[in-house]
Amino acid sequence: MSTALEPIVCAVVAAVVVVAMTPLVSMLARRIGAVDLPSGRRIHTHPTPRLGGLAIMLGVLIPTLFLLPVDSQARALLVGAALVGLIGAVDDIFTLDPIVKLVGQIACAAIPVSAGLTIDHITLPIMGVHNLGAMQYPITIVWFVAIVNMINFIDGMDGLAAGVAGLSAINFAILAASLGRTDPAVLAAAIAGACGAFLIFNFHPARVFMGDSGSMFLGFAIAGVAVDGVLKSVATVALFGPLLVLAIPILDTSFVIMRRIKHGKPVYQADRSHFHHRFFTIGWGQRKTVLAMYCWCALLGILALVIRFVPYRSQSGHIEIVGSVVLGVCIAIALGAALYLVYVLEILKWRNTPVVKLVRERSGEGPLSGLWPRRGRS
Repeated sequence: MSTALEPIVCAVVAAVVVVAMTPLVSMLARRIGAVDLPSGRRIHTHPTPRLGGLAIMLGVLIPTLFLLPVDSQARALLVGAALVGLIGAVDDIFTLDPIVKLVGQIACAAIPVSAGLTIDHITLPIMGVHNLGAMQYPITIVWFVAIVNMINFIDGMDGLAAGVAGLSAINFAILAASLGRTDPAVLAAAIAGACGAFLIFNFHPARVFMGDSGSMFLGFAIAGVAVDGVLKSVATVALFGPLLVLAIPILDTSFVIMRRIKHGKPVYQADRSHFHHRFFTIGWGQRKTVLAMYCWCALLGILALVIRFVPYRSQSGHIEIVGSVVLGVCIAIALGAALYLVYVLEILKWRNTPVVKLVRERSGEGPLSGLWPRRGRS
């Protein structure tokens, strides 16, 4: 099979498997009681089966096991991803202690790392390539565990985690292919196909959730794709690419952890301080919130692709005018989108608090302004 066709075939096969298997795993989840019930923190309003991640796992693993070569690093990554997905499935059914899940994630991350899939260097603009030496092993394990939990954290609204993971995978597939990294490009394409097909069942109103089995599997697989497909290269995009592609889960998790530390709460304690919860709190519906997050993710992914493909500096070091303008416009658009979302989450949220509403109404700006006389007038 042509190398160029492998990612496309992998994506199509993954999508077909997910479409076929999702109704079956949904039935299985209902039979064994792996059902997510409505509660105070959750947004959904009716019991919804979990374990949809098992269909995603099968969708990714079936084509990649056939198409990827018998390579120790690639197979170690798939084994680690499958095992962390099974840990997530056990959590979906029985609810594991957070420490147990963390230990399991570290153990699974050690599998590809022990096979040599590590971040052995970082490429910094102007400063060049810097080898990490022995630090590559703990740094890579932290990377795997961090991305696993970041994808898991954003899985709190219909279609959000699947859409963000799918968009990220598309970007990594393109970046990896452009860097000559065929194996991670094939795996990323399979992830994208599986996520796209799963959205048929998971977009609002969701008929099935991916659960921890899906979010942990996707986080692990994407972390591995980022390492093997982008971070191990010496291109300029090696450092900024993954950070931009995964900016949404990285920012969301960072803000949530800082907020929990600020309020003296355990970092693993679930709450409603995630971006999607805060959008929902100020009145955005699930579809509007998820589509806005998709757009933000897509803009940042496009910026990563522009950094990779648009020449903004010549080989002699001179600035390319056209490329620099394109890059500047993309940065401005991505920054503008981020500022708009900050405005929505912070400024509008503050303006719509009960106290501020009352003040505005008493000052003649609200719908109840006629109930109070304005000061300074007789």
